[in-house]
Amino acid sequence: MLKQLIYELNKAADPERTKNLSWFFKTGKGEYGEGDKFIGITVPTLRSISKKYQGLELNDLQKLLDSEFHEYRLSALMILRFQYGKGDLKTRTEIVKFYLKNTKRINNWDLVDLSCHYILGNYLLERDRKILYKLARSNNLWEKRISIITTFAFIDQKDFTDAIKISEILLNDKHDLIHKAVGWVLREIGKKDKKTETRFLDKYYKAMPRTMLRYAIEKFSDSERKHYLTK
Repeated sequence: MLKQLIYELNKAADPERTKNLSWFFKTGKGEYGEGDKFIGITVPTLRSISKKYQGLELNDLQKLLDSEFHEYRLSALMILRFQYGKGDLKTRTEIVKFYLKNTKRINNWDLVDLSCHYILGNYLLERDRKILYKLARSNNLWEKRISIITTFAFIDQKDFTDAIKISEILLNDKHDLIHKAVGWVLREIGKKDKKTETRFLDKYYKAMPRTMLRYAIEKFSDSERKHYLTK
């Protein structure tokens, strides 16, 4: 089954798209996606192909996650999402353990954003969330992004505590991808409860990286944005 999936992925590949994808996901020397390789498949096509292979075992998915090709890794994560959504508690627990074992292979922002809150976030809704704080304090960019993006699952339930605490941990992070992620999370909190967001902003807006702040206040009125952007 794994060989057939790889065959279909390669058949759908478009070499003409790889140059733009490599630029978009910053694969150059010293960039966050350095060394990542693409075969050129659109996300809808990748999802359609992956959906047919939901029966793959974790050891096969590990082979995909270990691949140098971005789309192989994304396919593995899509399949994990499908399996998690249909799985019983035992299956979901195994998937989460597998996911956490592979955080360093979930190594670009789309891989994180299309998987972590659907799998890890859902699993942690009624469980201890200490693992997120460990990830937030990691030296690995992608583990830090997983820690904050996972909180979308809690925000959907109007549970903002961990999102706020992890935002505080990541407040002084140096990477633009973390600035954007935290700002995005704060903006989503504001859609549910603007008072909670403004309380955070009132406390930290003078210290927040500009990108983080701009993302957070994107839906605010002109006068509100002006207030927070005037330090």
